[in-house]
Amino acid sequence: MGGCKMFEGSFVAIVTPFKDDGSLDEEKLQELIEFQIENGTHGIVPCGTTGESPTLSHEEHDRVVELTVKTVDGRVKTIAGSGSNSTAEALRLTKHAKDVGADGALVITPYYNKPTQNGLKAHFMEIANAVDIPIVIYNVPGRTGTDLLPETLADLSVHPNIVGLKEATGQLSRASQAVQLCGQDFALLSGDDINTLPILSVGGCGVISVLANVMPKEVSDLCNTFKSGDIQAAQRIHLETLQLSIDLFIDTNPIPVKTALQIMGRLNGRMRLPLVPMSEENTEILHHTMHNIGVI
Repeated sequence: MGGCKMFEGSFVAIVTPFKDDGSLDEEKLQELIEFQIENGTHGIVPCGTTGESPTLSHEEHDRVVELTVKTVDGRVKTIAGSGSNSTAEALRLTKHAKDVGADGALVITPYYNKPTQNGLKAHFMEIANAVDIPIVIYNVPGRTGTDLLPETLADLSVHPNIVGLKEATGQLSRASQAVQLCGQDFALLSGDDINTLPILSVGGCGVISVLANVMPKEVSDLCNTFKSGDIQAAQRIHLETLQLSIDLFIDTNPIPVKTALQIMGRLNGRMRLPLVPMSEENTEILHHTMHNIGVI
């Protein structure tokens, strides 16, 4: 499978909307997906970090993925978040993603139990061998306490079902190493909006974006203009959106992005504990940046 041909462009790490009583807001989720597709987003990623997957029940997780696939209806790609620190649970979630028709699965490195490199390899191979679905590995050591090293990634990339990496180490050298070790067909996707343009420049395919929740057109335009060879246009978008990309991490993700959507009138801003609303001071900073760049 050629990863870049499969997963290219702007993939939104979509938020999971909750009603005021804390339950899943299915109508709002469908509304947000339509907003994304109308604005040129190339794919939807439900049940990632930004989708508050740690606080979704198994039933809710399954429902969000199923509803996303159904709503998208083949118009763009769906990469379902299906990772866990339990290999058996990650396997179940990945099988479910395959069964309901997702185009791919985003599988995070196991968190908290801190497997060795051999353990990481065994985890991903177990899933890739059992489920015939394109898998994008998600490496974000800042959240998981585990770092999938480039050599381990290279070994895994040989498997036909392991087609890409969401690179969120914050080390730009890792993006270049991924392309060097895994080849141009491997779908290298930025996991940090501030690094999308640099990662595209070394052979990356796109981004799994938090910013796209708020500015879907701009993120898809950045990817499209870069692909078409208009590097200056891509640079301009990168610089125009840079401050918001930074401010969306002024607090733990997805607190700022849900707050931004609330400011825009697209969401009630409801999160699940242990996440709590932003301080007034940070909300004011976010509001100011959104106003400055014309989002509101």
